[in-house]
Amino acid sequence: MQKTFRMTKAILSTAFLAPVEYYSKIYNYDEIWIEACDNFIKQTYRNRCFIGAVNLVQNLSIPIEKGTELKTSIKDVRLSEHGNWRHQHWFAIRSTYNNTPFFEYYEDDFAPFFEKRFDFLFDLNEQLRELICSLIGIEKKINYTTEYLKREEIDGSDFREIIHPKRDYKELDKEFIANPYYQTFQDKWGFRDNLSVIDLLFNMGPESILVLKNSIKR
Repeated sequence: MQKTFRMTKAILSTAFLAPVEYYSKIYNYDEIWIEACDNFIKQTYRNRCFIGAVNLVQNLSIPIEKGTELKTSIKDVRLSEHGNWRHQHWFAIRSTYNNTPFFEYYEDDFAPFFEKRFDFLFDLNEQLRELICSLIGIEKKINYTTEYLKREEIDGSDFREIIHPKRDYKELDKEFIANPYYQTFQDKWGFRDNLSVIDLLFNMGPESILVLKNSIKR
């Protein structure tokens, strides 16, 4: 029997250091499901994030092994070591956030994820999500789908393809509010919205949860 989702439930794709919009759902919805049975889709948050570097919004994209990018279950997508991406990503994150109020406080929590080799994208994403939820103070059981659900089979809020780097959240996600918060380079570049949740965490620390609480229309 197919599981259904009420309006108190939200279903999300797995995501690498997902944007603030994504974590606003995890915090504000009563029940969260993460899709574990879809296929990998290129150019999505499944294997990329965006950080607020000194003079640009920088895209950090994880390479995956060739041959696993098409019609491969997300849980079977293997990471590639091409381009020494783990070192490059951590260097970019440190360079961007080293002077933020809380980077030094959380640095040792994140560093191991860029030192240890993970075989599968899904495992990396979900372990990072667990860490981020713990650091922010989100105490919520996360459920995983056991079969792929088509949109018409879901009784609830389906954000799997709405939260997408190529699509404007202002058009697709009418309930999300990108509340401004302190950013290190804000005086120069203005507030840059809906970056990776680590931008929120490194800039706001324990107050991140207050930003998420007020980031959704009720």
